Amino acid sequence: MFSRVLIANRGEVALRIIRACRECGVETVAVFSEADRDASYLHLADERICIGEAPASESYLNIARIIAAAEIADVEAIHPGYGFLAENAHFAEVCRDCRIEFIGPSVESMRALGDKIRAKELARAAEVPLAPDSGGAVESVERAVEVADRLGYPVTLKAAAGGGGRGIRMAHNEATLRSSFEQARAEAEAAFADGRLYMEKCIENFRHIEVQILGDTSGNVVHLFERECSVQRRRQKLVEEAPAPALDPNLREAICNAAVRLAKEVGYYNAGTVEFMLDADGNFYFLEVNTRIQVEHPVTEMITGEDLVKWQLRVASGETLGFAQRDVALNGASIECRINAEDPEYHFRPSPGRIEAFVAPGGPRVRWDSHVYQGYEIPPTYDSMVGKLIVHAPTRAEAIAAGRRALEEFVIHPTKTTAPLCREILSHDRFIRGGQWDTTYIEREMLSS
Repeated sequence: MFSRVLIANRGEVALRIIRACRECGVETVAVFSEADRDASYLHLADERICIGEAPASESYLNIARIIAAAEIADVEAIHPGYGFLAENAHFAEVCRDCRIEFIGPSVESMRALGDKIRAKELARAAEVPLAPDSGGAVESVERAVEVADRLGYPVTLKAAAGGGGRGIRMAHNEATLRSSFEQARAEAEAAFADGRLYMEKCIENFRHIEVQILGDTSGNVVHLFERECSVQRRRQKLVEEAPAPALDPNLREAICNAAVRLAKEVGYYNAGTVEFMLDADGNFYFLEVNTRIQVEHPVTEMITGEDLVKWQLRVASGETLGFAQRDVALNGASIECRINAEDPEYHFRPSPGRIEAFVAPGGPRVRWDSHVYQGYEIPPTYDSMVGKLIVHAPTRAEAIAAGRRALEEFVIHPTKTTAPLCREILSHDRFIRGGQWDTTYIEREMLSS
């Protein structure tokens, strides 16, 4: 095991990694921007280093400053968390070139799976179901029209280097496709410095199912079952749960096994997530792979009893998995609500500023992952998430009840958050029945008025 690790991130995930490292006997070095200088979790780290001003480009996205901090602090490894540089293959390569282990998959895996066109080729080789597609990049709008005529409308344009829901456009006819093509390409170029697009037959109103995988450098790969992430707004997740409700056991096995096949095809190790679309007829299709720990990893931890961040550390330090697939068992149900500093009543307007009153949710069956506290100043510079409410219970009905109760107890003022919307979702008949929520339901039915 490493003796000293630098955490190239901030907020809730930085605190999560510090805690895992402490339990493994690993010293931590926390980097921070000027906007986070007073963050309370910094005091739990063994060393703290300022790496720049508030803008992420001058701090958490600045590879040279992070590497300099790692060298000054004499660390053996860097944990990227999620977001920022977590899926940046160049950053991983620089770390390893500097003889600092990157706590994540290989550079080759990150590059192959980060390119959505290449990832689909690997999925096809691993016999993972794919939605009908363009079979490669679509170089021109005229070629896009030809492909759409073959696939049949509606179709979806996607950025080859995409992520976070950017560079995606849906077209129900040729006119929309023509007007959307350059918009999608420009957005992809601006966001990823890569304007390549590909096309898929659009799977409408699908459920978003993702599988947690874990592999080691000896070639062992297991899945830790699936998560349901269909409660979204504009492709941003709000509520996640594990296991996915109303999923046929045979379908669960097929999806999870497909994820493992893809991981083995690419030689994947460390933690990762293989994402799928599930249509109303029970057909599933490969979506993408996230080559990092996910925001929603706690629900998997709750139902399996495995600490994913500790396993990231262990695998990166050379350990093999201490268990086989037959040893992974489902235990109960877990639900996570993302509490963002946004006002749902005003089009999710950001709500930064000082927290004057704060009472964290607690009690039986409740886990609260957060770095905020009364008096904390929410910066306007970064992601708006202030915490994650996770509940775990023997049954899904009990987990929903625990989640509603915990959300009712939660106090944060004057900050506006998504907590009231999460309460509404957990009380919604469609959510309670399970398996009847798709990724566009919130915009289509709840926020359309």
